[in-house]
Amino acid sequence: MLIEASAYASRWRDVAPSAKAWFALAGIVAAWLARSPAALGTLAALLMLAALCGARVNPRAYLQVALPPLGFLLLSCLTMLVGPDAHGHWGLTTAMLPTIEHTALRSLAMLAALLGLVLTTPLPDLLNLLRRLRTPELLLDLMVLCYRMLFVMRQAWDESITAQSARLGYRNLRQAWRSTGLLAGQMAVQVWQRAAALQMAADARAYQGTLRFLPAVHPLARRQQAWAALAGALMLAIAVGDRL
Repeated sequence: MLIEASAYASRWRDVAPSAKAWFALAGIVAAWLARSPAALGTLAALLMLAALCGARVNPRAYLQVALPPLGFLLLSCLTMLVGPDAHGHWGLTTAMLPTIEHTALRSLAMLAALLGLVLTTPLPDLLNLLRRLRTPELLLDLMVLCYRMLFVMRQAWDESITAQSARLGYRNLRQAWRSTGLLAGQMAVQVWQRAAALQMAADARAYQGTLRFLPAVHPLARRQQAWAALAGALMLAIAVGDRL
């Protein structure tokens, strides 16, 4: 929900999804081609500035969305510091530091490219773009259903927490643990019931296996795509120049 709220509040909300996708793709390809830490750091900084300054994504929301993948990246880098020495004994080693630096900066640049796309593009726009790229309809419907179920689960969770709090279910630590256990046990039932209600509503509206959304109109799409291609070419030039 934080991602979708950021996308609708973004300054690039009305920019053509194809332009943002071209820009993100160019950033990913450039990050894959670049080799030196300086070039990778420059690409990551440019992609972050594009989202924070160009699209004016809330920095706090940006950081909250980036923290889980950054934590996974940090954990992966830390595990690469552990390895066998010349005698076969395991321990901390610095032999992998160049590889860790390269991997971390490349992953950071690619993450910045993806965050710039998802934090500025609402789901309906992404679905229309994927449909134009001939993505299978079954995959698109699964994306929509999973997306909708997140809201269903959040609503069921919030309503249950409110009901338990009104009955003093969290007045002390022992009661809080008991209420949390009851809540976890009831979530599956509530989500299943609400999912069945969603299916009934879809059947009542003559659902034929394909979910359609009203496509957004982008009258400046060609100009925006040209600017995105220019910015992407700049990042690719940095990467190719670094590789050569």
